[in-house]
Amino acid sequence: DPCVDHPELMISPMLSVVAASVGLVHRTLPLNAQWLVSQQRHTVLAAAVDDKAEVTEYFNNEGFSRWNRIYSEDGEVNAVQMDIRKGHAETVDKVLGWVDADGSAANGKTFCDAGCGVGSLALPLAARGATVTASDISEAMVNEASDRATQAGLQEHVTFSTSDLESLEGEYDTVSCIDVMIHYPSDKMAQMVGHLASLSQRRLIISFAPDTWYYRALKSLGEFFPGPSKTTRAYLHEEQAVVSALFAAGFKPARTDMTGTNFYFSRLIEAVRE
Repeated sequence: DPCVDHPELMISPMLSVVAASVGLVHRTLPLNAQWLVSQQRHTVLAAAVDDKAEVTEYFNNEGFSRWNRIYSEDGEVNAVQMDIRKGHAETVDKVLGWVDADGSAANGKTFCDAGCGVGSLALPLAARGATVTASDISEAMVNEASDRATQAGLQEHVTFSTSDLESLEGEYDTVSCIDVMIHYPSDKMAQMVGHLASLSQRRLIISFAPDTWYYRALKSLGEFFPGPSKTTRAYLHEEQAVVSALFAAGFKPARTDMTGTNFYFSRLIEAVRE
């Protein structure tokens, strides 16, 4: 769903989690406590950058069960999860609308769907004729997406692998990353955008939870998140920062859109190589 990689926006749909922060209490210590200070700082740093491990663990276990239901048309869900399902589906439909408009999938162009979850975007792209390479940090998600591809008879048009975003390689006409930036803190976002852009020959399509005072307030109140379990951090991003990262990577926004329901908020950007 997520990398890391999922799903889910908006606060997310790849995501059912409450943002947590790591704090450090500063104290004045004697010089002979220097080693202890060093170890404390190392521990805090490790906790601060452990998002990838959290997301991997979550989406391979409880998170997989939850988001697999949300991303299944016949999965039993509560009212909040149904709202997120509809919001995520709307975002996917907007991406497919852009793709249909230029005929790239129908013409068999190559697509890389990073953070593919259970294949909500990858499978429709394959069904349209695209050659799709899809990946997710969660092995459970990848296995489910692969099973769905087989059931739909699309296994010759799409391949799935377990991978984090940083490890992705290759060249593709279009790279998509939907409902995944929620898992990346602001200081990692630009690096992620830059790497995804390096894989794209022509177009990059990304979505993110926008950082506005309203969404920050909802996030702080925990109103974005379905269910009682909140096990991964959720990050909002300023749109200008995302756009700046795109320009730095040699891409410029061509189209934008916004999906907003009661519990799902996703800013969508299609960027093309300059």
